[in-house]
Amino acid sequence: MKIKMSIISNTIIGSGQSVPGGEDIAVLMDSEGFPYFKGGTLKGIFREEYSNLLYWDGLSAEDVKKELFIMLGSSGAHTESDDTKIRFSNFELPDSVKNIIRNEHLTANEISEAFTSRRTFTAIGDNGMVKEGSLRQARCLKKGITLYGNIVCRKEKEAKVREVLSLIKWIGSMRNRGFGHVKFEVIEEAV
Repeated sequence: MKIKMSIISNTIIGSGQSVPGGEDIAVLMDSEGFPYFKGGTLKGIFREEYSNLLYWDGLSAEDVKKELFIMLGSSGAHTESDDTKIRFSNFELPDSVKNIIRNEHLTANEISEAFTSRRTFTAIGDNGMVKEGSLRQARCLKKGITLYGNIVCRKEKEAKVREVLSLIKWIGSMRNRGFGHVKFEVIEEAV
């Protein structure tokens, strides 16, 4: 299934890296500077939303655990060789977009700057003043960007995959501050 992920609000897809003298949270980017979202991360979010759905449907904890294993395998396990489990690719910009940008001969930093912005945050103490040492910077994926990926599953699981994807509204860091609002759609056309 071809999946479209629309970035509705600025989104912090952390790479787990920080930039000395720069961002405390850096966006996940490939070696050319193009942002992407790991399929394994989506699998974890999918697992959480599917688990919630199963609990809402009244399943016991043991039944939820069994169903999650049937659909996704063990948490953190790779399922490439098991075609009974759902598999997630990374989500990336379309090759057509990347190729246009490559033809401009931009550096990785210039490409990164085109798709991201830097945000600065601080914490406020009980006294209403800025807490000392609380200044942080994060690089955010700009709203309006669309990433594409694939989810591989058996035909009989497609309806359930669509249902769970429709429940995923937020990804990444600082969701409680309005970052990471997304929309997933199954698409039919080639991108």
